[in-house]
Amino acid sequence: MNEWVLVEVDDIPEQGGKGLELATPGGEGRSIFIVRKEGKLYAYLNRCPHTGVGLEWMPNEFFDYDRNYIQCAMHGALFAVEDGLCLRGPCIGQHLQPLALEVRREGCFVNIGA
Repeated sequence: MNEWVLVEVDDIPEQGGKGLELATPGGEGRSIFIVRKEGKLYAYLNRCPHTGVGLEWMPNEFFDYDRNYIQCAMHGALFAVEDGLCLRGPCIGQHLQPLALEVRREGCFVNIGA
């Protein structure tokens, strides 16, 4: 299902992130986050594959201390920014759920469809 939503990303710094609570047209809520690394944007559902909790340890803080990996605040699992693969922690080998993201002339759109 395609449910593209326009999101503001100009305030996401390099090696930074932004969490968003979005509603689908059907009224379902989606907790997502977008991170920027080396000028590229990546979007994922804000849910750890191990426990299902949100990943950020503070609002909009998704990176580890060195700002190289996405880190789960609950148990410290580290995920590759580029593909969401868990590299360390109890969910090793599992992935964050990616969301399609397109930067268009009108802005940045994320597909929050299930």
